[in-house]
Amino acid sequence: MSFRLGLTGSIGMGKSTTARLFAEAGCAVWDADAAVHRMYAAGGVAVAPIAAALPGAVVDGAVSRERLKEMIAADPAVLRTLEQIVHPLVAEDRAAFARAASADIVVFDIPLLFEGGSETMMDAVVCVSVPPEEQRKRVLERGTMTLAQFEQILAKQMPNAEKCARADYVVVTDTLDHARAQVREIVETIRGRNSDA
Repeated sequence: MSFRLGLTGSIGMGKSTTARLFAEAGCAVWDADAAVHRMYAAGGVAVAPIAAALPGAVVDGAVSRERLKEMIAADPAVLRTLEQIVHPLVAEDRAAFARAASADIVVFDIPLLFEGGSETMMDAVVCVSVPPEEQRKRVLERGTMTLAQFEQILAKQMPNAEKCARADYVVVTDTLDHARAQVREIVETIRGRNSDA
């Protein structure tokens, strides 16, 4: 049975980079966002049920994230409908990945891990972190959102300090080398524990 390691962290904290470092260390990595992208793409498992429940959200045979954003802004109940469709599909995808993985450690990259209560399904949780000013700088440098949009996202997420306090491990992503060293240490600790068991 593989060790289930949850990976979480707020926007701009370096979670995607940290996930890659775990993959480099020989872990299997499941990415919640990538799973949803697959499901929303043409032919994806979420397209037909979303088209049935929210017909305006499907454009050219794929789920339009832009259209969904507009629909949710106009009617917050749309989000609940969407979650009722997508959450079970995501859980199924995650379970299938875990069953198929042959790695000794399976990392589940889930941005809203604590918010969604998924930490109960993990053997341990890693939270990525940097100081708030560094986080803000990284997000705004991407040029994909305004400061107001960034603050809106933060308002919906559990505060970083609370996530770090609840996690078993914290990876500070101030530099790539530092993050890589911390990831290696976590992997070695888990592998050492598993071999003792």
